[in-house]
Amino acid sequence: MRFRVNEQEDHPIGFLRRVAATACLLLMLGSLGTRGEAATLEDEVRSTFERFITVQNAHDEKEVSGLLIDASDFLWITRGTAVWGRDAAMKRFAALYQGTWQLAPDLSELKVVIIGDGVAQLYVPITFTIGASGQAPQSTRFLMNQILRKTPTGWKISSVLPIPVPAP
Repeated sequence: MRFRVNEQEDHPIGFLRRVAATACLLLMLGSLGTRGEAATLEDEVRSTFERFITVQNAHDEKEVSGLLIDASDFLWITRGTAVWGRDAAMKRFAALYQGTWQLAPDLSELKVVIIGDGVAQLYVPITFTIGASGQAPQSTRFLMNQILRKTPTGWKISSVLPIPVPAP
């Protein structure tokens, strides 16, 4: 004879309730893991962007180059011109670094969206202060958009697409 703790234990409805409760619990736990993973990826992307700003403002060409993806499809739109490839972008940055080149993002407005496996989009309002050597710098506000790709060595910037904000 079997000892029963609960009369409903052997009842088909009781069994189904336990299965349903277990399934719900597993789904909730699974979704928490996914959200936690997304938060970690977002944090990684944010950290890469913050590093990009730091090395840009330091005019550190080697470090900037290391944060850009080394691919022919790297794209930077600057002053209405498409700059393709990391090497071409670094030549342009080297010229800009001869004068004033400072970036001031509004990090409280930074948004990261994971758009695919190993791909993220970043958006942040940012003020560029730019001036040729010997000339007074000008500050312009942009809506910065970047696409980053996860590589074996970390997140790399794949595109830089600043959109100028019209003056009020």
